[in-house]
Amino acid sequence: MARITAGNRVAAIGNSRTPALAQASSPSPGARALLDDRQPPPRFNGARYCLEANARARGDKPALVMVGDHGRTEVMTFAEVDRAVRGVAAGLRDLGLPPGARVMIRMGNDADYVIAYFAALAAGLVAQPSSPQLTASEAAFLMQDSDAAVIAAADDCPLDPEACRGRIVLRRDDIARLRSGPPIEDYADTAADDPATLVYTSGTTSRPKGVLHAHRTIWGRRPMHEFWLGLREDDVVLHAGTMNWTYTLGVGIQDPWARGATTVLYNGRRDPALWPALIARYRATLFAAVPSLYRQILKYADPAAHDLSSLRHGITAGEALSPQLLAEWQAATGTPLYEALGMSEISTYISTSPLVPIKPGSPGKPQPGRRVAILPVEGPAEPLPVGEVGLLAIHRSDPALMLGYWHRPEEEAAVMRGEWFTGGDLASLDADGYVWFEGRNDDIMNAFGYRVSPNEVEGALVAHPDVQEVAVAELPVRDDVRVIAAFVVPKPGTAPQREALLAWCGERLAAYKCPREIVFLEALPRTPNGKVQRKRLAAG
Repeated sequence: MARITAGNRVAAIGNSRTPALAQASSPSPGARALLDDRQPPPRFNGARYCLEANARARGDKPALVMVGDHGRTEVMTFAEVDRAVRGVAAGLRDLGLPPGARVMIRMGNDADYVIAYFAALAAGLVAQPSSPQLTASEAAFLMQDSDAAVIAAADDCPLDPEACRGRIVLRRDDIARLRSGPPIEDYADTAADDPATLVYTSGTTSRPKGVLHAHRTIWGRRPMHEFWLGLREDDVVLHAGTMNWTYTLGVGIQDPWARGATTVLYNGRRDPALWPALIARYRATLFAAVPSLYRQILKYADPAAHDLSSLRHGITAGEALSPQLLAEWQAATGTPLYEALGMSEISTYISTSPLVPIKPGSPGKPQPGRRVAILPVEGPAEPLPVGEVGLLAIHRSDPALMLGYWHRPEEEAAVMRGEWFTGGDLASLDADGYVWFEGRNDDIMNAFGYRVSPNEVEGALVAHPDVQEVAVAELPVRDDVRVIAAFVVPKPGTAPQREALLAWCGERLAAYKCPREIVFLEALPRTPNGKVQRKRLAAG
């Protein structure tokens, strides 16, 4: 696997001779500081960066507030988090694992997940977050593909015994014992480019691909603090996501702790009506969610019935924010929504913020410290002029960019265009430097903020004995709502039922990957060369 390294070879934002490069307006003091201090120190550990100084300077301050059903709350201070992380890190070191060994985390949305993640980094190992929604077979693929040495799993998360053979499994009691055990004296002395996190995301094949990030990635998130989140030390950040998601892990935990702020996470039943009450109860100053959830809150809750005076603004990513939803949220709460665009390989690098005015329909501008361009879909990697649609690209020198794909050199080669990383988003830049999203250059779908490959869903469905052919695509159900739909051609002489096919998927795929609609067809539309036309199916 080739490493995509961050360096100081180019200017951070571009210059007047290349008008297709996104330009920053006159830099603020914060932006100038980012440009002057763009790269992390050569020796850098992401866990130390988030915890060590906080434990020393504000040890008694709440770092993590975990909220459950019926008001059950667990509060950990920065000193307590630091101590627990050091304890688990010591236990991991005692296992005699080589540096960079993978620690797969298969837990629910609880404090142990956070502790296990940072402990792996603190011990010089690689944390591998995974979703508790995955089936046992999906999880087995991830642990085998990554060759995880350790599986930290909640008691109720199923594990495939054969896939776990030869691996160390730590359950809740084991984590509790390590948390209170003798701590390491110091965080691992890692280099900024050393591997730290391996996250799996949908690729162009039927199996997820691993995105390997270095410790420097956490440092590379610094442009977001001012130029998306508007983050301050006295903030209370309530995030609606689950910890296996990079959006939650970054915005909900890493970013607040990098600034000494407090994180509030929820692990109870998922009722949209609860969120305004949680904002009011914990005096949240920032609330982070996907647009779908903001829409559900407006539909099923009454924001006016709660005291939301602490909330400065909402944060949104994962899906496009429609101008209509933005206007409705502002009218209902009196607070803006600041949007960002990104992906697992680079996190968010385009955004609006209190410092970047909102243009409804645009996710914003490149954050200061980023170098962004629009490249032709085919041909030389020469930036396109303002207004032309092409591939949204970010320069490989960005410290937040991944090290590479785990054992997928062919996919790595596909996303690198010379000095640029292209993630498949189509976009254009306007004269003011705002990005306008124009869809995807591939068939990757977006399910409530999660990237889902149609190939993976198709692979599960075509294994059904009554399915001859299947194609999967996003289907619009309202102006700003799309769902995953499966277009099925039954085998001759069979009559598969919608509910049976949905249940079949539910046994083989995480819930967020499962189709919401099944459409039966006599044949799939194809090109003259025989390729299935998914975009034609999505058009209806």
